[in-house]
Amino acid sequence: MTMQQFTLPFLLTLAAGLATGIGSIIAFVAKSTNRRLLSFSMGLSGGVMVYVSFVELLPQGGELLAEAIGDKGAEWLNTAAFFAGMALIGLIDYLVPSFENPHEAHRVEELQHKPKQSKLMRVGLMSALAIAIHNFPEGIATFTAGMNDPTLGLAIAVAVAIHNIPEGIAVSVPIFYATESRKKAFLWSLLSGLAEPLGALVAWLLLAPILTPTLLGCVLSSVAGIMVYISLDELLPAAREYGEAHTAIAGVVVGMIVMAVSLLML
Repeated sequence: MTMQQFTLPFLLTLAAGLATGIGSIIAFVAKSTNRRLLSFSMGLSGGVMVYVSFVELLPQGGELLAEAIGDKGAEWLNTAAFFAGMALIGLIDYLVPSFENPHEAHRVEELQHKPKQSKLMRVGLMSALAIAIHNFPEGIATFTAGMNDPTLGLAIAVAVAIHNIPEGIAVSVPIFYATESRKKAFLWSLLSGLAEPLGALVAWLLLAPILTPTLLGCVLSSVAGIMVYISLDELLPAAREYGEAHTAIAGVVVGMIVMAVSLLML
């Protein structure tokens, strides 16, 4: 892989990761949570991820594997890679303590109820760590997709960025009240998102030197599994928790339509 091939996918992954900082800024500026907008945005992100996974990533992975090892073996390997991606992100979810899982619905109004500072700081730091752990495979997914197809990379980066915004709120809210420092809250929120470009760097250093058509096909199918799992386990449930179930579903449909039209036009 040349540096030119590396640059665009890495920048897309970096931008998606830094979106946690946007969530931090919203937490400081907004007086109340726009639940309808967040529900729609999370649904939109989920719709984009699900559509891209089943219409682009999984078929592309299957095509690469079929060219490399033949149709019959490719079908089995493609399916196995898809569920392996799900298993990977599921394992990460299992290892992250559920009572401090950042993929829960958070509101700006939580700032108005201040628990003890020691507990706040712990919750904030644990949220930052949990988000960083979740963002690492997302960074690999965004980078790999962008490396294979910049259009897909852009779509996934936008979807990931949207769902990183509430995560930024989850980190900055408790840390701000624990330290009374907007700067520290913003920096911790921003740092939690840097796990995504770190994932991109790891993918580049480990995968690029050995990237064969067979490996790339497996990676794309695994990325599809990761994206579908994130959508079903994190984005859509969180969108409904904001109390706007129909708005969330509307977001899913619009996300799929936008992605479909974009792919047809490009």
